[in-house]
Amino acid sequence: MTMLNYFYDNDLVRIYHDTPSSWRESLRVAGENLKEKGIITEQYINEIIKNVEDNGAYIVIVPGVVMPHALATGTGVLGTGISFTKFNEAVSFEDGNVEKQGKLFFTLAAKDEKQHLENIQNLMSLLMTDGVIEALSDVESMDDFVQVMNQFDKIPAEQ
Repeated sequence: MTMLNYFYDNDLVRIYHDTPSSWRESLRVAGENLKEKGIITEQYINEIIKNVEDNGAYIVIVPGVVMPHALATGTGVLGTGISFTKFNEAVSFEDGNVEKQGKLFFTLAAKDEKQHLENIQNLMSLLMTDGVIEALSDVESMDDFVQVMNQFDKIPAEQ
């Protein structure tokens, strides 16, 4: 199964046309899917927000791409998973710095350290694939996501 298939098959894709009012709201929205699936609790989302408040926008891994996560040992983590959330407009994590904004959010949660590292490696493989960030940035519907998924169907995911 590919990483994009993993998101699709596990109903972990959300495409939002509303722009969040703040980066905090964007993290709450991006975490909602994993929360609905019973993988994380509200406490985990609060930990992610607190980490950004304390440490800055380290979760913006490349311009346009945000990887919200907190410690695997946190009490708000109930399982392991990654969700994909796409916003139409970029969310700014640092005023005036275009390098610290994103519209593609890959929210990670892990109970298992080994699986967590594998998930990060698989996600990095996906994101380093030429054209995938641009293609995902252009997604406006689930049909668009499926087209991108079929276009980039050789990127591994968690097994």
